[in-house]
Amino acid sequence: MLFRSLLAVASVPGSVLPQQGIDPSAVSQYYASHPALAPILARLSLFNVFAAPWFAAIYLLLFASLAGCVLPRTFRLVGSARQLPPRAPRNLARLPLTASYQTGLGPAAALDSAERMLSGKQFRLRTGDGWVAAEKGYLREVGNLIFHIALLALLGSVGVGAIFGYKANRLLVVGDSFANTVTALDQFRPGRLVSPADLQPFSLTLDNFTATYVTSGPQRGQPAEFNAAVRYSAQPGSPVRAYSLRVNHPLDVDGVRVFLIGHGYAPEFRVTDGTGHVVFNDAVPFIPIEQAGLTSDGVIKVPDAGPRQLGFAGVFLPTMVNVGGSLQSVFPAALNPRVSLLAYAGNLGMNSGQPQSVYQLNTASLHRLPVAPDPLAAGQSMKLPGGAGTITFTGYRQWISLAITYDPGQLPALLSGVAALAGLLLSFLVRRRRVFVRAYAGAAGSTVVDLGGLARSDAAGGFETEFAGLAGELSEAHDGRHLVTQADETADSPGRTEQEFPDALAGQRQAGQAANRSSDPSASSNRDPSLRAEEGE
Repeated sequence: MLFRSLLAVASVPGSVLPQQGIDPSAVSQYYASHPALAPILARLSLFNVFAAPWFAAIYLLLFASLAGCVLPRTFRLVGSARQLPPRAPRNLARLPLTASYQTGLGPAAALDSAERMLSGKQFRLRTGDGWVAAEKGYLREVGNLIFHIALLALLGSVGVGAIFGYKANRLLVVGDSFANTVTALDQFRPGRLVSPADLQPFSLTLDNFTATYVTSGPQRGQPAEFNAAVRYSAQPGSPVRAYSLRVNHPLDVDGVRVFLIGHGYAPEFRVTDGTGHVVFNDAVPFIPIEQAGLTSDGVIKVPDAGPRQLGFAGVFLPTMVNVGGSLQSVFPAALNPRVSLLAYAGNLGMNSGQPQSVYQLNTASLHRLPVAPDPLAAGQSMKLPGGAGTITFTGYRQWISLAITYDPGQLPALLSGVAALAGLLLSFLVRRRRVFVRAYAGAAGSTVVDLGGLARSDAAGGFETEFAGLAGELSEAHDGRHLVTQADETADSPGRTEQEFPDALAGQRQAGQAANRSSDPSASSNRDPSLRAEEGE
């Protein structure tokens, strides 16, 4: 219980903070919003909680604890499931539920009849001299065992997925394609035993993406629907199929699931350098820095420009308005798209051998060009001073962010979860209960039949009704007389004595039990102490 609670608490940061494996752009936004706190959280692996070493340590401790709980219990419950009911207690009147009646049948015939009836009701039986013990509800223990084994299997399935599965991310602009190879993925997080050759060889093309938003009311600007029209092929040479990729409707191809997890804008630019050559003409993904208006920022790097390399840092505003001299986007759809750019010239540092982020511009060896960052509409250009060239905003395309997941432990985990639920229901709904019957000779040639009932687990109640029904059926089958049940008695204390029954019947029972004690081996004084305690002696 301690480790399960600890694992639940450790999972909270994974739900509260953005996770690198689920939404990298949200992690970038968190860095931008909390520049001092984000590096500290990253050192604690709080942006990748479920792959953190400390989370794995808690997980392994829970696995070991659960294994230590389940394995000994397995052997114990297997033995318990095969165990016969205990011997009938000598004094059934001390059990929580009791009944007694007289019949004209002999003791042996009455017990044989009771045995047949209880066997027909799926009770497990044990017989002795003058008594029958019956028990049912063994499935409760089986359910408890299934629940714990299923939990163990669930943890094992998660481990299988972590070892043999992988996760990846890919940002894809409308019109572009990619193949499921390590070099084509933006991020790749393989399991311990996954190599690049293990990746499924599918390919995918993004033909179109549409996003609709709420246009009025308090929910204005909230997303209503995202729809990505894609084409994919399971492997080279296989047929190309179309699919409408939506949120919570992933594409399943060759065991890999492709999820739509984000989207944004990729403004298109054409750059002409100082020599008059077009050295850049492409779409550049900008990353959203806020969700209300989907304001996005990005950089354009032009290493082939001459005579000097060029770099631009820009902000894309899908629906630009001027609010008190400040340019803002007030709606996430591109109703009035504008882009504002800061221009730099010099050395981009891309040949230094140090890797660079495509979303950041290293200005250490650059100088800013003296040109105003006026917002550009589609088709407008910004002329760079000093004959450095021209940049033109030609339009925009949209991009989507894909989460690619292969988890071979997913189906076993699902089956384990279903089994755990089934075991839990069994342990809650099935009651372990015992019924005991004793028959002995009474007065005037009659036979006294005593019944006792004990529910080992009956938190929800209901055994009283079942016991009363069994007593009634037995009495009717035996043509019983003077049926006395616990409800008819004057007191319901489990420690009641024989005097609580009618005097005549109590006397008959005492005489019959005295005769039975002389021949019943279960009443021997050298019985197992644990059995005597169970019988209530």
